[in-house]
Amino acid sequence: MRILILSERFHPEISAASVRTSTHARYWIDKGHEVTVVTCAPNAPRGKVFDGYKNKLWQEEEIDGVHVIRIGTYVAPNEGMIRRTLDYLSYMVSSILQCWRFPKYDVMIATSPPIFVPMAGSIIAFLQRKPWVFELRDLWPASITAVGASKSPLLALVEKYELFLYRSAKRVVAVTHSFRKDLASRGIDENKVAVVTNGIEIDSFTRVDDTTAARADLGVDEAAFLVGYIGTTGMAHGLETILEAADLSRDEPHIRYLIMGEGAKRAELEAKAKEMRLDNLIFKNFVPHDEVTQYLSAMDMSIVHLKPDPLFKTVIPSKIFEAMALGLPTIHAVEGESAEIVGRAGSGICVPSGDARAIAENVKRLSKEPETLQTMAAAGVQHVRECYDRRVLADNVLKVLEEVVAEGR
Repeated sequence: MRILILSERFHPEISAASVRTSTHARYWIDKGHEVTVVTCAPNAPRGKVFDGYKNKLWQEEEIDGVHVIRIGTYVAPNEGMIRRTLDYLSYMVSSILQCWRFPKYDVMIATSPPIFVPMAGSIIAFLQRKPWVFELRDLWPASITAVGASKSPLLALVEKYELFLYRSAKRVVAVTHSFRKDLASRGIDENKVAVVTNGIEIDSFTRVDDTTAARADLGVDEAAFLVGYIGTTGMAHGLETILEAADLSRDEPHIRYLIMGEGAKRAELEAKAKEMRLDNLIFKNFVPHDEVTQYLSAMDMSIVHLKPDPLFKTVIPSKIFEAMALGLPTIHAVEGESAEIVGRAGSGICVPSGDARAIAENVKRLSKEPETLQTMAAAGVQHVRECYDRRVLADNVLKVLEEVVAEGR
């Protein structure tokens, strides 16, 4: 089977979308399928093209057997609504105008957000008379409204087009059961929506035993209890709560907090931390993907946090699977479906989103309960191996694609 993937984010970027797309593509290659990914020059989240790449109209390469086409786009950092929208629009326009150059394929999968990718997918599929599948990783434009990025009345029109896209796609692959329920409540046939969650590439995501170098880089000694957040510092994540938790932990000098990542709120968070004189909080920029596990392994607990908004009860942050795979207990401050997963696994403590006091108090308590942390760590490793192995999940998406192709014959 020949599979075409539209994804603005791809390796060597380290976003959740990039990792999911990259690992699925490699597994499908191993199964004997041909996979082409149409993406852009790697630049996220800083909006700067990575070393070794150029933002050209058309360029091709092969990564782990995957045929990668990089098209020219307007490159912008992950901040500022207008510039980001221009970035998304440029990918859509560039992919449509150059679709005649794409290799022949049997089925296309377009991943969202941003919704401009499946917009391009629907048009290209129509022009080329090929079936396409909508991969739904976040409800957009609802997530834009949830973070307060825009209140434009145009979003209502975009939502109508969003529903059209779900209906025009042969299938929708949603990453949460909550997304499936949401679509059904808005009139989308549940039978065309398959749920394939995020997961982890277990065999290549193992704990690093010697974390001396990572801790030294962070300025943290071995006696410190390090709890941190690693990921995008965006508008949806509500990381001001971590600053407040650090403020409430001043009376425990052995506890150190870490925010590692970049995004729209990073500068504001650093400025506020400086204003609050948070000497127990460390900021660190993104590192290459193959180095992330060193810093995760160096932590004693991870924090997963999103803003307290009903929409975020429907999402499952991929960070929880990474933490489980590494035996890293989690303070989980996202209510809804993801909290149920952490609760079933027994891999962490669930607290209300935005509750800095609950985070601080649990960190203080658990920093003095090593046996409890060991129990959580072991439970997380076992659960992720049983339920969230990326190989099984990639097979589940592949079955959807095979069904679509078979129906078209």
